[in-house]
Amino acid sequence: MTDQQHGDDAEQTRRHDLPDASNLNHFSPEPEPQPAWTRADLDSTPAPPTTPERWYEPAPAFATAPTPATTSVAPGDRRSGRTGTGTVLAAAILSAMLASGGTVLALNATGALDRPAPAPTAVTGTTIASGQPVTIDESSATIDVAAKVSPAVVRITTTGNVDTNLGVIPETGVGSGVIYDSKGWILTNRHVVEGSQEMRVELNDGRIFTGTVYGIDTLTDLAIVKIDASGLPSASLGDSDALKVGQLVVAIGSPLGTYSNSVTSGIVSAKGRSITTNDNQSLNNLIQTDAAINPGNSGGPLLDAAGSVVGINTAIAADSNGIGFAIPIDIARPIMAQAVAGKKLARPYMGVNYRTIDRQLAEQENLSVNDGALVGGTSANSPAIQPGTPAAQAGLKEGDIIVRINDQAIDGEHPLDATLSQYAPGDTIAVGVLRDGATVTLSLTLATRPADL
Repeated sequence: MTDQQHGDDAEQTRRHDLPDASNLNHFSPEPEPQPAWTRADLDSTPAPPTTPERWYEPAPAFATAPTPATTSVAPGDRRSGRTGTGTVLAAAILSAMLASGGTVLALNATGALDRPAPAPTAVTGTTIASGQPVTIDESSATIDVAAKVSPAVVRITTTGNVDTNLGVIPETGVGSGVIYDSKGWILTNRHVVEGSQEMRVELNDGRIFTGTVYGIDTLTDLAIVKIDASGLPSASLGDSDALKVGQLVVAIGSPLGTYSNSVTSGIVSAKGRSITTNDNQSLNNLIQTDAAINPGNSGGPLLDAAGSVVGINTAIAADSNGIGFAIPIDIARPIMAQAVAGKKLARPYMGVNYRTIDRQLAEQENLSVNDGALVGGTSANSPAIQPGTPAAQAGLKEGDIIVRINDQAIDGEHPLDATLSQYAPGDTIAVGVLRDGATVTLSLTLATRPADL
């Protein structure tokens, strides 16, 4: 219903409540003549139109200020001081003085005036010493994050050749990346740089460098790019494991490859999401966000309110609005350190096929636990334990439930693959296994994940 329709209905309602027009004269008093000074004012100033009384909802009682009493003042000569204004003003001042004096006496009797003023609240980071709740100004936080991190966000333009039915033709792609080390180390998506023959990296300040692919991640859609520069602005890394659903996040990138350093904001919509990309790559443990992510944003950072990188934007849900995904920075951290150290990018490998246990799988398989990783059952054509792998050498068996890696329990917040990604090939780990109702601890030395997995 429109406002105008509402007003018309109100007018119609009022008309129905009035007495019959033929009887109005029997109830209306004779009109009294208006004073000349009032009539003159009315003649010179037209009366404002009347607003229908139901166009606006009445304010709640607690929000309505008390209506001050109206004092009628007779017109008179202001120079003579004989008008009623002086008398009313004097009375008002006297009443205020008496009221304030009574208030002071009452407060003094309760000791309220003797209490010391509260000390200023100390603020340390996001912790308030006094325990008072804090209201975060999301607009200010987004502005601060953009100013802090935008200099470290780059646009990556790649060129390469693609085989088609018409022959080999050149192809150009555009994505984003974030500088995480001042010596020219950049984290981006694998699909942004894979297959490129030439790469141009443009900084926020307008400088352009030639980039090279240092390495491709075999586990996720990540890649490391290197440019020959130093003293560059870099972004700090956050803790993606500590993210909470509903938390403010900010995305920066080059949507559509045109609008460089565009800033969008949203929240963490969910954690632990799994998707399958257009090229049939499975990605797990992703951060879901409603911060606007578009083609060209791929490889750009997802940031928390402190301006720390908590994820790398990697995909959007097809035919959706406000559903984007980012790879948690905790998963990317190991390969980032390997690159800076000059090592080849490598992921750890156990050689086991498994299913992540949830309540539905536990009921379906009649399991005794609702968390962990059930070895086997992923495919009839794929064995539960790959021969000659660390899992086979450690003695893992089909039907085992992996419940712990070292001191970390395997659960919905810490799935097996994400937990293993924190280790490097060659590390020896203790694998807690639930087998036939008993817990067994196996020692396993991780190998290097094959590139074709």
